[in-house]
Amino acid sequence: MLAWEGLKQALRSREIRIETMAHALSLLSTQTLEPEPIPLDVKVVLVGERQFYYLLSQYDPEFRELFKVAADFDERIDRSPDTLRQYAELVGSVIDREKLHAFDRTAVARVMEHSTRLASHQNKLSANISDLADLLREADHLAAQDGREIVAADDVDRAIDAQIHRSDRISERLQDEILDGTILIETDDEKIAQINGLSVMMLGGFSFGKPSKISARVRLGRGDVVDIEREVALGGPLHSKGVMILAGYLSSHYATDRPLSLNASLVFEQSYGGVEGDSASSAELYCLLSAIAEIPIAQRFAVTGSVNQAGEVQAIGGVNDKIEGFFDVCAARGLTGEQGVLIPQSNVKHLMLHRRVRDAIEAKKFNVYPVETIDQGIEILTGMSAGQIQPDGTFPDGTFNRAVADRLREFAEIRAKFGRDRHDGNEEATA
Repeated sequence: MLAWEGLKQALRSREIRIETMAHALSLLSTQTLEPEPIPLDVKVVLVGERQFYYLLSQYDPEFRELFKVAADFDERIDRSPDTLRQYAELVGSVIDREKLHAFDRTAVARVMEHSTRLASHQNKLSANISDLADLLREADHLAAQDGREIVAADDVDRAIDAQIHRSDRISERLQDEILDGTILIETDDEKIAQINGLSVMMLGGFSFGKPSKISARVRLGRGDVVDIEREVALGGPLHSKGVMILAGYLSSHYATDRPLSLNASLVFEQSYGGVEGDSASSAELYCLLSAIAEIPIAQRFAVTGSVNQAGEVQAIGGVNDKIEGFFDVCAARGLTGEQGVLIPQSNVKHLMLHRRVRDAIEAKKFNVYPVETIDQGIEILTGMSAGQIQPDGTFPDGTFNRAVADRLREFAEIRAKFGRDRHDGNEEATA
């Protein structure tokens, strides 16, 4: 703090004053000999995270006066033929500067592919030069260990895998807990009111996907959807918002002419930490609808994506990590060709999956299903037709939505009858 105040004072006065800490804080009243100020004529460039810039701008009124020119650099650049050529030149310049072995065309292409993965977008490249240099140095080291003068794509792949291996201790431990049955995740059979949701865990600069069981329970009530995570202060505001949207979806799709007469509870099973974000709201809605309709969901699927009150599935973050997290569990148990992950259609452009997942998809051993609406997801998860609403406001017989609507109508009728019986009983007691 004192260094920051000293910097601002020097820039304002255009001189550097050498003084003791006691004088700077006015702790001494006596004056002693002190050096003459040193003239200062410099330009200072501050480089740092956006967060710090925004905090200084908000809380330090002098900051904007002293540092008037701001430049916000993007961490990503567009991926085009021109930028790919320039990126290849950048790779070459780093290789020359670091005095590394030559990289062949396949190695440079693999570096670019990894850069796109880091950018989390198929049409972008990462502008993080530090990560690029680290990857080039490690790939060069692995090639040199094998006694080769040319670095190939396999060396880059091994370097990427090595970076992951050094950081994935927690990920491997969680997967072991799933495989030995300590953490309950099912990848076959069918269950009512149960679904596999997906989340992302961040540990330093390393992220990985983690499947979680989500369950729901419904009963007669007054239209409340209870988020157990929120009730025990483990759910953040964004997660709670996502759960509250579910009640709006139910009311607008199935209960437009009658009260929504159920109480429902949703929970992430075996969750012992905070839950934040709305990326599981579509999975929670599928689970809730399954509980209402009493129709099972295939457990060979996992789901990610947020949802709005119109039933549209919206984009989320960390889609690659989430798919790979569920894939690794399925692969360890044995791929059947029927397992897969439902993702928002709007996330397709963000897919940059690891080669092991791409190979399994190409071999038709694993699947990724982009969906735009809840109805599309329901048909994949249950194998039933969702059913579109008809002009008379009902859904076709034998459809999933018809089963949901019929159960909610049954709840409403029971609630209405209970209210009438209670009213009649009160009148008899008064008489």
